Amino acid sequence: MHDTSDTSPPAAVVLLSGGLDSMVCAGIAQERGFAVNALTIDYNQRHRRELEAATRIVDVIGVQRHVVLPLDLRQFGGSALTDNIAVPKGGVGTDIPVTYVPARNLVFLSLTLAWAEAIGARDIFIGVNALDYSGYPDCRPEFISAFQDIAALATKAGDEGQALRIHAPLQFMSKAQIAQEADRLGLDPGMSWSCYDPQDDGRACGLCDSCRLRKAGFADAGLVDPTPYAA
Repeated sequence: MHDTSDTSPPAAVVLLSGGLDSMVCAGIAQERGFAVNALTIDYNQRHRRELEAATRIVDVIGVQRHVVLPLDLRQFGGSALTDNIAVPKGGVGTDIPVTYVPARNLVFLSLTLAWAEAIGARDIFIGVNALDYSGYPDCRPEFISAFQDIAALATKAGDEGQALRIHAPLQFMSKAQIAQEADRLGLDPGMSWSCYDPQDDGRACGLCDSCRLRKAGFADAGLVDPTPYAA
């Protein structure tokens, strides 16, 4: 008599921007035994280099499926990443910066949730970080906790008692710890892209908040960041 039990790994949907954090998050999901379905949102962002990075990452790590979903948030604007607003280069401040995209993680997690329910996945991974970040409100632990409640209320799966779990494994890591996780997982950080204002010659600007946080993280971790910086 043959064993007909399903031994395939459980499916998870990972929000994969192409940045360092999302790359490490995808690696952790794989390490935990999930078959990764990667969702990348093409929101017509200024730093479109991260879309190329997302494709490089999935080619290397191998995923069940990679969806690049178009969502033109330039139609809304309101952010230096989606509008004709200069990307700040003066250093990481304490106020919410103009690189904040209105409700971005709320919108993106909703799309991630929709795909997860459609394919029967019960686990969602997002690489938000509440320590070394630019002060975005949709990176806070309270937001992730609240969205977990929303996932239970707003879905057929939740209504039927099938819990959808939101995983944020990098939530309380410093950027240095995230860089170390990439190293531990054997992930080449050069595959990822963080800069908000890529230069015409292909280099990262080196001065935007995202570049500064990334450079400091690798320096604190004692690791080499292969990203080519203009400054």
